[in-house]
Amino acid sequence: MSELVVGVDVGTQSVRAGLYATDGACLGDATVPLALHRRGGDIVEQDPEGFTAATTQAIAACVRTARCGPGAVAGIAVAAQMAGILGIGDGGLAVTPYDSWLDTRSRGEVDWIASRLGADVLRLTGCPPMIAHAPKIRWWQHQRPAVYAHVRRFVVPSAFVAGRLSGLSAAESYIDWTHLHFTGAADAASGQWSPALVSALDIDPGRLPRIVAPTTVVGGLTTAAAAACGLAPNTPIAAGLGDTAAGTLGAGVVRAGQILDTAGTASVLGISTARFRPDLGARTLVAMRAASPGQWVALAYLAGGDLVRWLPHVLAGRPAGDALALAALLAEAEGARPARLLFVPHLAGRLLPAAPHARGGWVAPDLATGRGDLVRSVLESVAFEYAGFLARARVLHPELELREVRVIGGGSRNRLWNRIKATVLKLPYVRLEPRAFTTWGAALVAAAAVGLVHDLEGAALGAAATAERVDPDPQLLTRYADRLADYRAALEVLASPAPATSAVTA
Repeated sequence: MSELVVGVDVGTQSVRAGLYATDGACLGDATVPLALHRRGGDIVEQDPEGFTAATTQAIAACVRTARCGPGAVAGIAVAAQMAGILGIGDGGLAVTPYDSWLDTRSRGEVDWIASRLGADVLRLTGCPPMIAHAPKIRWWQHQRPAVYAHVRRFVVPSAFVAGRLSGLSAAESYIDWTHLHFTGAADAASGQWSPALVSALDIDPGRLPRIVAPTTVVGGLTTAAAAACGLAPNTPIAAGLGDTAAGTLGAGVVRAGQILDTAGTASVLGISTARFRPDLGARTLVAMRAASPGQWVALAYLAGGDLVRWLPHVLAGRPAGDALALAALLAEAEGARPARLLFVPHLAGRLLPAAPHARGGWVAPDLATGRGDLVRSVLESVAFEYAGFLARARVLHPELELREVRVIGGGSRNRLWNRIKATVLKLPYVRLEPRAFTTWGAALVAAAAVGLVHDLEGAALGAAATAERVDPDPQLLTRYADRLADYRAALEVLASPAPATSAVTA
Protein backbone atom coordinates (compact mmCIF):
# COMPACT_ATOMS: atom_id res chain seq x y z
CA MET A 1 0.00 0.00 0.00
CA SER A 2 1.21 3.49 -0.81
CA GLU A 3 2.29 5.68 2.08
CA LEU A 4 1.66 9.04 0.38
CA VAL A 5 -1.24 11.32 1.27
CA VAL A 6 -2.59 14.63 0.02
CA GLY A 7 -3.77 17.53 2.17
CA VAL A 8 -5.66 20.49 0.70
CA ASP A 9 -6.33 23.93 2.16
CA VAL A 10 -9.20 25.87 0.55
CA GLY A 11 -8.53 29.42 1.66
CA THR A 12 -10.07 32.77 0.85
CA GLN A 13 -7.53 33.80 -1.78
CA SER A 14 -6.17 30.46 -2.96
CA VAL A 15 -6.26 26.69 -2.76
CA ARG A 16 -3.05 25.03 -1.66
CA ALA A 17 -2.29 21.33 -1.83
CA GLY A 18 0.60 19.28 -0.50
CA LEU A 19 1.64 15.70 -1.21
CA TYR A 20 3.32 14.15 1.84
CA ALA A 21 4.99 11.04 3.13
CA THR A 22 3.71 10.00 6.53
CA ASP A 23 6.86 11.31 8.24
CA GLY A 24 5.98 14.82 7.05
CA ALA A 25 8.31 15.05 4.05
CA CYS A 26 6.64 17.20 1.40
CA LEU A 27 7.10 15.77 -2.10
CA GLY A 28 4.96 18.31 -3.92
CA ASP A 29 3.31 21.63 -3.14
CA ALA A 30 1.11 23.84 -5.33
CA THR A 31 -1.11 26.90 -4.99
CA VAL A 32 -3.95 27.99 -7.30
CA PRO A 33 -5.55 31.44 -6.87
CA LEU A 34 -9.25 31.95 -6.16
CA ALA A 35 -11.52 34.84 -7.06
CA LEU A 36 -13.27 36.74 -4.26
CA HIS A 37 -16.39 38.61 -5.36
CA ARG A 38 -17.43 41.73 -3.47
CA ARG A 39 -20.91 42.48 -4.75
CA GLY A 40 -21.27 45.82 -3.04
CA GLY A 41 -22.58 46.59 0.42
CA ASP A 42 -22.10 43.67 2.76
CA ILE A 43 -22.04 40.89 0.16
CA VAL A 44 -18.87 38.83 -0.29
CA GLU A 45 -19.16 35.59 -2.25
CA GLN A 46 -17.10 32.93 -4.01
CA ASP A 47 -17.87 30.34 -6.66
CA PRO A 48 -18.07 26.89 -5.05
CA GLU A 49 -17.18 25.16 -8.31
CA GLY A 50 -14.07 27.34 -8.37
CA PHE A 51 -13.05 25.66 -5.12
CA THR A 52 -13.30 22.22 -6.74
CA ALA A 53 -11.53 23.20 -9.96
CA ALA A 54 -8.67 24.84 -8.06
CA THR A 55 -8.38 21.79 -5.81
CA THR A 56 -8.00 19.35 -8.69
CA GLN A 57 -5.48 21.66 -10.38
CA ALA A 58 -3.41 21.96 -7.20
CA ILE A 59 -3.44 18.20 -6.55
CA ALA A 60 -2.46 17.48 -10.17
CA ALA A 61 0.45 19.91 -9.90
CA CYS A 62 1.67 18.14 -6.74
CA VAL A 63 1.47 14.76 -8.46
CA ARG A 64 3.47 16.06 -11.42
CA THR A 65 6.11 17.54 -9.13
CA ALA A 66 6.45 14.30 -7.16
CA ARG A 67 6.43 12.24 -10.39
CA CYS A 68 4.37 9.58 -8.69
CA GLY A 69 2.01 7.18 -10.40
CA PRO A 70 -1.80 7.45 -10.23
CA GLY A 71 -1.98 4.77 -7.52
CA ALA A 72 0.73 6.24 -5.30
CA VAL A 73 -1.63 8.27 -3.10
CA ALA A 74 -3.46 6.41 -0.34
CA GLY A 75 -5.84 9.15 0.77
CA ILE A 76 -6.93 12.78 0.54
CA ALA A 77 -8.37 15.24 3.06
CA VAL A 78 -9.53 18.81 2.58
CA ALA A 79 -9.32 21.64 5.12
CA ALA A 80 -11.02 24.96 4.44
CA GLN A 81 -12.24 28.31 5.72
CA MET A 82 -14.80 27.67 8.43
CA ALA A 83 -17.46 30.31 9.14
CA GLY A 84 -19.15 30.51 5.74
CA ILE A 85 -21.70 28.16 4.15
CA LEU A 86 -23.31 27.27 0.82
CA GLY A 87 -26.41 25.41 -0.24
CA ILE A 88 -26.39 22.28 -2.39
CA GLY A 89 -29.14 20.52 -4.34
CA ASP A 90 -30.00 16.82 -4.50
CA GLY A 91 -27.03 15.92 -6.68
CA GLY A 92 -24.50 17.73 -4.50
CA LEU A 93 -24.12 20.69 -6.87
CA ALA A 94 -24.13 24.21 -5.45
CA VAL A 95 -27.42 26.09 -5.72
CA THR A 96 -26.11 29.16 -3.87
CA PRO A 97 -22.78 30.94 -4.05
CA TYR A 98 -20.43 30.47 -1.14
CA ASP A 99 -21.62 32.95 1.51
CA SER A 100 -18.17 33.94 2.78
CA TRP A 101 -17.07 34.44 6.37
CA LEU A 102 -16.32 38.00 5.17
CA ASP A 103 -19.95 38.53 4.17
CA THR A 104 -21.84 40.53 6.79
CA ARG A 105 -25.34 40.72 5.31
CA SER A 106 -26.71 38.48 8.08
CA ARG A 107 -25.91 40.95 10.89
CA GLY A 108 -29.60 41.41 11.62
CA GLU A 109 -29.98 37.66 12.13
CA VAL A 110 -27.00 37.67 14.48
CA ASP A 111 -28.68 40.37 16.58
CA TRP A 112 -31.94 38.40 16.61
CA ILE A 113 -30.19 35.21 17.73
CA ALA A 114 -28.09 37.00 20.34
CA SER A 115 -31.08 38.73 21.91
CA ARG A 116 -33.16 35.57 22.19
CA LEU A 117 -30.76 32.62 22.32
CA GLY A 118 -27.32 34.05 22.98
CA ALA A 119 -26.64 32.27 26.27
CA ASP A 120 -27.96 28.93 25.00
CA VAL A 121 -25.94 29.14 21.78
CA LEU A 122 -22.75 29.84 23.73
CA ARG A 123 -23.43 27.14 26.33
CA LEU A 124 -24.06 24.43 23.72
CA THR A 125 -21.80 25.35 20.81
CA GLY A 126 -18.93 26.96 22.73
CA CYS A 127 -19.16 30.12 20.62
CA PRO A 128 -21.23 33.30 21.08
CA PRO A 129 -23.57 34.24 18.22
CA MET A 130 -21.56 35.73 15.37
CA ILE A 131 -21.67 35.92 11.60
CA ALA A 132 -21.47 32.22 10.82
CA HIS A 133 -23.70 29.32 9.82
CA ALA A 134 -27.05 29.78 11.61
CA PRO A 135 -27.47 33.49 10.81
CA LYS A 136 -26.49 32.85 7.21
CA ILE A 137 -28.98 29.96 6.85
CA ARG A 138 -31.73 32.14 8.30
CA TRP A 139 -30.80 34.98 5.92
CA TRP A 140 -31.20 32.74 2.87
CA GLN A 141 -34.44 31.39 4.29
CA HIS A 142 -35.96 34.81 4.89
CA GLN A 143 -34.34 37.02 2.24
CA ARG A 144 -33.97 34.60 -0.68
CA PRO A 145 -36.86 32.13 -0.26
CA ALA A 146 -36.92 31.15 -3.95
CA VAL A 147 -33.26 30.11 -3.81
CA TYR A 148 -33.67 28.55 -0.37
CA ALA A 149 -36.41 26.30 -1.74
CA HIS A 150 -33.82 24.53 -3.91
CA VAL A 151 -31.39 23.93 -1.04
CA ARG A 152 -31.33 20.35 0.21
CA ARG A 153 -28.39 20.76 2.58
CA PHE A 154 -26.17 23.58 3.81
CA VAL A 155 -22.51 22.57 3.87
CA VAL A 156 -19.07 24.06 4.57
CA PRO A 157 -16.40 24.39 1.84
CA SER A 158 -14.27 21.43 2.95
CA ALA A 159 -17.28 19.10 2.82
CA PHE A 160 -18.46 20.57 -0.48
CA VAL A 161 -15.12 19.97 -2.19
CA ALA A 162 -14.81 16.46 -0.76
CA GLY A 163 -18.38 15.78 -1.85
CA ARG A 164 -17.74 16.95 -5.40
CA LEU A 165 -14.53 14.92 -5.64
CA SER A 166 -16.35 11.79 -4.50
CA GLY A 167 -19.76 12.41 -6.11
CA LEU A 168 -21.75 12.62 -2.87
CA SER A 169 -25.45 13.43 -3.04
CA ALA A 170 -27.08 15.93 -0.70
CA ALA A 171 -28.37 13.03 1.38
CA GLU A 172 -24.78 11.84 1.86
CA SER A 173 -23.41 15.29 2.77
CA TYR A 174 -21.81 15.98 6.13
CA ILE A 175 -20.06 18.43 8.41
CA ASP A 176 -17.08 17.39 10.53
CA TRP A 177 -16.98 18.10 14.26
CA THR A 178 -14.27 20.82 14.13
CA HIS A 179 -16.87 23.19 12.64
CA LEU A 180 -19.56 22.72 15.29
CA HIS A 181 -18.79 25.88 17.28
CA PHE A 182 -19.60 27.97 14.19
CA THR A 183 -22.94 26.28 13.45
CA GLY A 184 -24.98 28.06 16.13
CA ALA A 185 -27.16 24.94 16.24
CA ALA A 186 -25.06 22.06 17.59
CA ASP A 187 -24.42 20.46 20.95
CA ALA A 188 -20.66 20.45 20.51
CA ALA A 189 -19.90 18.34 23.57
CA SER A 190 -22.03 15.44 22.33
CA GLY A 191 -21.21 15.98 18.66
CA GLN A 192 -24.88 16.18 17.69
CA TRP A 193 -27.32 18.76 16.43
CA SER A 194 -29.22 20.35 19.29
CA PRO A 195 -32.96 19.81 18.80
CA ALA A 196 -33.67 22.75 21.12
CA LEU A 197 -31.46 25.18 19.21
CA VAL A 198 -32.55 23.97 15.79
CA SER A 199 -36.19 24.42 16.78
CA ALA A 200 -35.68 27.83 18.41
CA LEU A 201 -33.76 29.04 15.35
CA ASP A 202 -36.57 27.83 13.07
CA ILE A 203 -34.03 25.93 10.96
CA ASP A 204 -35.28 22.95 8.98
CA PRO A 205 -33.35 19.99 10.45
CA GLY A 206 -33.65 18.24 7.12
CA ARG A 207 -31.37 20.85 5.59
CA LEU A 208 -28.56 20.10 8.06
CA PRO A 209 -25.95 17.47 7.12
CA ARG A 210 -24.83 14.54 9.27
CA ILE A 211 -21.98 15.14 11.73
CA VAL A 212 -18.84 12.98 11.42
CA ALA A 213 -15.29 12.73 12.73
CA PRO A 214 -12.61 14.34 10.52
CA THR A 215 -11.03 10.92 9.89
CA THR A 216 -14.23 9.34 8.55
CA VAL A 217 -13.79 8.07 4.99
CA VAL A 218 -16.70 9.68 3.12
CA GLY A 219 -16.05 8.32 -0.37
CA GLY A 220 -13.50 7.91 -3.14
CA LEU A 221 -12.45 9.91 -6.17
CA THR A 222 -14.88 9.69 -9.07
CA THR A 223 -13.46 8.72 -12.43
CA ALA A 224 -13.65 12.31 -13.65
CA ALA A 225 -12.10 13.77 -10.50
CA ALA A 226 -9.35 11.15 -10.53
CA ALA A 227 -8.45 12.05 -14.11
CA ALA A 228 -8.36 15.76 -13.22
CA CYS A 229 -6.10 15.08 -10.20
CA GLY A 230 -3.84 12.55 -11.92
CA LEU A 231 -4.76 9.91 -9.35
CA ALA A 232 -6.52 6.56 -9.34
CA PRO A 233 -10.32 6.33 -9.21
CA ASN A 234 -11.71 5.47 -5.78
CA THR A 235 -8.74 6.98 -3.93
CA PRO A 236 -10.23 7.36 -0.42
CA ILE A 237 -11.31 10.80 0.73
CA ALA A 238 -11.55 11.66 4.44
CA ALA A 239 -14.14 14.06 5.83
CA GLY A 240 -11.46 16.66 6.51
CA LEU A 241 -11.68 19.60 8.89
CA GLY A 242 -11.61 23.36 9.35
CA ASP A 243 -8.44 25.26 8.51
CA THR A 244 -7.81 26.42 12.09
CA ALA A 245 -8.10 22.87 13.36
CA ALA A 246 -5.82 21.62 10.57
CA GLY A 247 -3.18 24.24 11.33
CA THR A 248 -3.31 23.35 15.02
CA LEU A 249 -2.77 19.67 14.24
CA GLY A 250 -0.08 20.39 11.65
CA ALA A 251 1.86 22.48 14.17
CA GLY A 252 1.86 19.60 16.65
CA VAL A 253 -0.34 21.44 19.16
CA VAL A 254 -2.15 18.37 20.42
CA ARG A 255 -1.48 18.17 24.17
CA ALA A 256 -3.27 20.09 26.92
CA GLY A 257 -1.42 23.28 27.81
CA GLN A 258 0.22 23.78 24.42
CA ILE A 259 -0.42 27.18 22.82
CA LEU A 260 -0.47 28.12 19.14
CA ASP A 261 -0.13 31.61 17.73
CA THR A 262 -1.26 31.71 14.11
CA ALA A 263 0.21 35.00 12.93
CA GLY A 264 -1.59 35.32 9.63
CA THR A 265 -4.21 37.70 8.19
CA ALA A 266 -5.95 37.18 11.50
CA SER A 267 -3.93 36.80 14.69
CA VAL A 268 -5.31 33.70 16.39
CA LEU A 269 -4.26 32.44 19.83
CA GLY A 270 -5.35 28.89 20.61
CA ILE A 271 -4.82 27.04 23.90
CA SER A 272 -5.10 23.25 23.78
CA THR A 273 -7.28 21.77 26.53
CA ALA A 274 -8.86 18.46 27.43
CA ARG A 275 -12.24 19.90 28.44
CA PHE A 276 -15.16 21.69 26.82
CA ARG A 277 -15.71 24.81 28.90
CA PRO A 278 -17.71 27.57 27.20
CA ASP A 279 -16.69 31.09 28.21
CA LEU A 280 -20.07 32.01 29.65
CA GLY A 281 -18.68 34.86 31.74
CA ALA A 282 -16.42 36.98 29.54
CA ARG A 283 -17.50 35.63 26.12
CA THR A 284 -13.94 36.00 24.94
CA LEU A 285 -12.77 32.46 24.13
CA VAL A 286 -14.35 30.14 21.59
CA ALA A 287 -14.28 26.42 22.40
CA MET A 288 -13.36 24.57 19.20
CA ARG A 289 -13.37 20.80 18.98
CA ALA A 290 -10.00 19.67 17.61
CA ALA A 291 -9.21 16.88 15.18
CA SER A 292 -7.99 14.53 17.91
CA PRO A 293 -10.75 12.91 19.98
CA GLY A 294 -10.93 14.48 23.43
CA GLN A 295 -8.98 17.61 22.48
CA TRP A 296 -10.48 21.10 22.55
CA VAL A 297 -8.93 24.43 21.68
CA ALA A 298 -9.87 27.63 23.51
CA LEU A 299 -9.21 30.37 20.98
CA ALA A 300 -9.75 34.02 20.19
CA TYR A 301 -8.56 36.27 17.43
CA LEU A 302 -8.23 39.78 16.04
CA ALA A 303 -7.17 41.29 12.72
CA GLY A 304 -3.47 41.49 13.62
CA GLY A 305 -1.97 40.60 10.26
CA ASP A 306 -4.24 43.06 8.48
CA LEU A 307 -2.98 45.80 10.78
CA VAL A 308 0.64 45.10 9.87
CA ARG A 309 -0.25 45.12 6.17
CA TRP A 310 -1.98 48.49 6.72
CA LEU A 311 1.16 50.16 8.07
CA PRO A 312 2.89 50.91 4.72
CA HIS A 313 -0.28 52.63 3.54
CA VAL A 314 -0.85 54.82 6.57
CA LEU A 315 2.78 55.53 7.53
CA ALA A 316 4.73 55.36 4.26
CA GLY A 317 2.25 56.33 1.55
CA ARG A 318 2.72 52.94 -0.10
CA PRO A 319 0.15 50.26 -1.01
CA ALA A 320 -1.01 48.12 1.89
CA GLY A 321 1.30 45.14 2.31
CA ASP A 322 4.17 46.65 0.28
CA ALA A 323 7.03 44.34 1.28
CA LEU A 324 9.91 46.83 0.97
CA ALA A 325 8.09 49.58 2.84
CA LEU A 326 7.01 47.18 5.56
CA ALA A 327 10.57 45.87 6.00
CA ALA A 328 11.82 49.45 6.42
CA LEU A 329 9.12 50.25 8.96
CA LEU A 330 9.87 47.11 10.97
CA ALA A 331 13.57 48.03 10.98
CA GLU A 332 12.64 51.41 12.47
CA ALA A 333 10.54 49.62 15.10
CA GLU A 334 13.58 47.53 16.07
CA GLY A 335 15.28 50.72 17.25
CA ALA A 336 12.29 51.99 19.20
CA ARG A 337 11.85 51.25 22.88
CA PRO A 338 8.60 50.78 24.79
CA ALA A 339 7.15 54.20 25.59
CA ARG A 340 3.90 55.59 26.94
CA LEU A 341 2.44 55.39 23.43
CA LEU A 342 -0.24 52.72 23.00
CA PHE A 343 -2.22 51.46 20.05
CA VAL A 344 -5.69 49.91 20.28
CA PRO A 345 -6.12 47.60 17.26
CA HIS A 346 -9.90 47.46 16.84
CA LEU A 347 -10.25 49.76 13.85
CA ALA A 348 -13.45 48.07 12.68
CA GLY A 349 -14.84 46.85 15.99
CA ARG A 350 -13.69 44.20 18.42
CA LEU A 351 -14.34 40.56 17.52
CA LEU A 352 -13.94 38.79 20.89
CA PRO A 353 -15.47 39.71 23.20
CA ALA A 354 -17.85 41.21 20.67
CA ALA A 355 -17.83 45.01 20.70
CA PRO A 356 -18.84 46.15 17.20
CA HIS A 357 -18.80 49.81 18.25
CA ALA A 358 -15.20 49.63 19.47
CA ARG A 359 -12.65 51.69 17.63
CA GLY A 360 -8.89 51.79 17.54
CA GLY A 361 -6.16 54.35 17.41
CA TRP A 362 -2.95 55.62 18.90
CA VAL A 363 -3.22 56.82 22.47
CA ALA A 364 -0.80 59.27 24.17
CA PRO A 365 1.61 60.15 21.34
CA ASP A 366 3.93 63.10 21.99
CA LEU A 367 6.15 65.32 19.86
CA ALA A 368 9.01 62.83 20.11
CA THR A 369 6.93 59.98 18.66
CA GLY A 370 8.39 58.61 15.44
CA ARG A 371 7.34 56.04 12.88
CA GLY A 372 9.27 53.29 14.65
CA ASP A 373 7.33 54.02 17.84
CA LEU A 374 4.04 53.89 15.96
CA VAL A 375 4.91 50.56 14.34
CA ARG A 376 6.15 49.01 17.57
CA SER A 377 2.96 50.02 19.36
CA VAL A 378 0.89 48.19 16.73
CA LEU A 379 2.92 45.02 17.29
CA GLU A 380 2.54 45.45 21.05
CA SER A 381 -1.22 45.83 20.78
CA VAL A 382 -1.61 42.27 19.49
CA ALA A 383 0.53 41.00 22.38
CA PHE A 384 -1.65 42.90 24.85
CA GLU A 385 -4.79 41.38 23.33
CA TYR A 386 -3.19 37.94 23.57
CA ALA A 387 -2.47 38.59 27.26
CA GLY A 388 -6.19 39.10 27.78
CA PHE A 389 -6.99 35.87 25.96
CA LEU A 390 -4.45 33.95 28.03
CA ALA A 391 -5.68 35.44 31.30
CA ARG A 392 -9.18 34.28 30.47
CA ALA A 393 -7.90 30.79 29.57
CA ARG A 394 -6.23 30.54 32.97
CA VAL A 395 -9.56 31.33 34.65
CA LEU A 396 -11.47 28.73 32.63
CA HIS A 397 -8.72 26.08 32.75
CA PRO A 398 -6.72 26.61 35.96
CA GLU A 399 -5.33 23.08 35.74
CA LEU A 400 -3.30 23.84 32.63
CA GLU A 401 0.48 24.15 32.73
CA LEU A 402 1.41 26.69 30.06
CA ARG A 403 5.06 26.42 29.05
CA GLU A 404 5.57 27.81 25.54
CA VAL A 405 3.85 29.28 22.50
CA ARG A 406 4.37 27.80 19.05
CA VAL A 407 4.05 30.38 16.28
CA ILE A 408 3.21 29.82 12.61
CA GLY A 409 2.05 32.01 9.75
CA GLY A 410 3.71 34.86 7.89
CA GLY A 411 4.12 36.92 11.05
CA SER A 412 6.17 34.15 12.68
CA ARG A 413 9.23 35.39 10.76
CA ASN A 414 9.09 38.76 12.57
CA ARG A 415 11.56 38.18 15.41
CA LEU A 416 10.80 41.53 17.06
CA TRP A 417 7.12 40.64 17.22
CA ASN A 418 7.91 37.22 18.67
CA ARG A 419 10.11 38.83 21.33
CA ILE A 420 7.42 41.37 22.24
CA LYS A 421 4.76 38.68 22.54
CA ALA A 422 7.04 36.38 24.53
CA THR A 423 7.78 39.19 26.99
CA VAL A 424 4.18 40.33 27.41
CA LEU A 425 2.93 36.73 27.86
CA LYS A 426 5.99 35.74 29.95
CA LEU A 427 6.34 32.58 27.89
CA PRO A 428 8.98 31.49 25.36
CA TYR A 429 8.05 31.70 21.69
CA VAL A 430 8.99 28.78 19.45
CA ARG A 431 9.05 29.37 15.70
CA LEU A 432 8.62 26.11 13.85
CA GLU A 433 10.51 25.10 10.74
CA PRO A 434 8.63 26.42 7.69
CA ARG A 435 5.84 24.14 6.54
CA ALA A 436 2.39 24.46 5.04
CA PHE A 437 0.89 23.54 8.41
CA THR A 438 -2.72 23.45 7.27
CA THR A 439 -2.16 21.12 4.32
CA TRP A 440 0.07 18.94 6.51
CA GLY A 441 -2.66 18.81 9.18
CA ALA A 442 -5.17 17.76 6.52
CA ALA A 443 -2.72 15.17 5.19
CA LEU A 444 -2.34 13.72 8.70
CA VAL A 445 -6.12 13.34 8.88
CA ALA A 446 -6.06 11.52 5.53
CA ALA A 447 -3.29 9.23 6.79
CA ALA A 448 -5.26 8.39 9.93
CA ALA A 449 -8.43 7.81 7.91
CA VAL A 450 -6.79 5.14 5.73
CA GLY A 451 -4.84 3.49 8.53
CA LEU A 452 -1.35 4.76 7.74
CA VAL A 453 -1.18 6.64 11.04
CA HIS A 454 -2.51 5.06 14.23
CA ASP A 455 -1.34 7.75 16.68
CA LEU A 456 -2.49 11.09 15.27
CA GLU A 457 -1.06 13.12 18.15
CA GLY A 458 2.28 11.33 18.09
CA ALA A 459 2.65 11.76 14.33
CA ALA A 460 1.88 15.49 14.61
CA LEU A 461 4.34 16.00 17.46
CA GLY A 462 7.07 14.03 15.76
CA ALA A 463 6.95 16.08 12.56
CA ALA A 464 7.02 19.54 14.18
CA ALA A 465 10.62 20.82 14.23
CA THR A 466 11.85 23.94 16.04
CA ALA A 467 13.56 26.64 13.97
CA GLU A 468 14.11 29.25 16.68
CA ARG A 469 13.25 29.89 20.31
CA VAL A 470 12.75 33.46 21.54
CA ASP A 471 12.69 33.99 25.32
CA PRO A 472 11.06 36.89 27.18
CA ASP A 473 13.27 39.96 27.52
CA PRO A 474 14.02 40.15 31.28
CA GLN A 475 14.75 43.87 31.06
CA LEU A 476 11.25 44.61 29.77
CA LEU A 477 9.09 42.27 31.89
CA THR A 478 8.19 44.92 34.49
CA ARG A 479 7.80 47.63 31.88
CA TYR A 480 5.38 45.58 29.83
CA ALA A 481 3.40 44.56 32.91
CA ASP A 482 2.83 48.26 33.65
CA ARG A 483 1.96 49.06 30.05
CA LEU A 484 -0.49 46.17 29.93
CA ALA A 485 -2.47 47.82 32.72
CA ASP A 486 -2.41 51.10 30.79
CA TYR A 487 -3.54 49.30 27.64
CA ARG A 488 -6.55 47.80 29.38
CA ALA A 489 -7.57 51.24 30.60
CA ALA A 490 -7.32 52.66 27.07
CA LEU A 491 -9.21 49.68 25.66
CA GLU A 492 -12.05 50.21 28.13
CA VAL A 493 -12.51 53.73 26.76
CA LEU A 494 -12.25 52.89 23.05
CA ALA A 495 -14.43 49.78 23.33
CA SER A 496 -17.37 51.87 24.52
CA PRO A 497 -20.07 53.07 22.07
CA ALA A 498 -18.77 56.66 22.33
CA PRO A 499 -14.93 56.69 22.09
CA ALA A 500 -13.11 59.44 23.88
CA THR A 501 -12.10 62.34 21.62
CA SER A 502 -8.64 62.62 23.22
CA ALA A 503 -7.41 59.52 21.37
CA VAL A 504 -6.03 59.74 17.86
CA THR A 505 -8.45 57.34 16.18
CA ALA A 506 -8.22 55.71 12.80
